[in-house]
Amino acid sequence: MTGDQLEGAATNVVGKVQDAAGGLLGDTGLQLQGKAKQFAGSVQSKYGDSVDQVIETTRENPVGALLVALGVGFLLGKFL
Repeated sequence: MTGDQLEGAATNVVGKVQDAAGGLLGDTGLQLQGKAKQFAGSVQSKYGDSVDQVIETTRENPVGALLVALGVGFLLGKFL
C-alpha cells in the first residue's frame, strides 16, 4: 500500500465517524463534513491504487512504458 492508500483509508474512517456523530447529535453540518471526508478519502485511495498500477505495469514492461512516455511527450510538445 502506498501512502495515498493509507491516508485515504484513514480519512474515510474519520469521515464515517464524523458522519455517525453528526447523525447522533442531529448536526447536519457535521454529517455533511463527514460525507465529504469519506468521498475525499475514497478518491485519495483510488489515486493510490492507480499509482500502484502504473508502477507495476512499468516494472513489468519498461519498454512499453518508455514508448508511452515518449508519445505523451511528443503530443504535449505539439500542442504547447
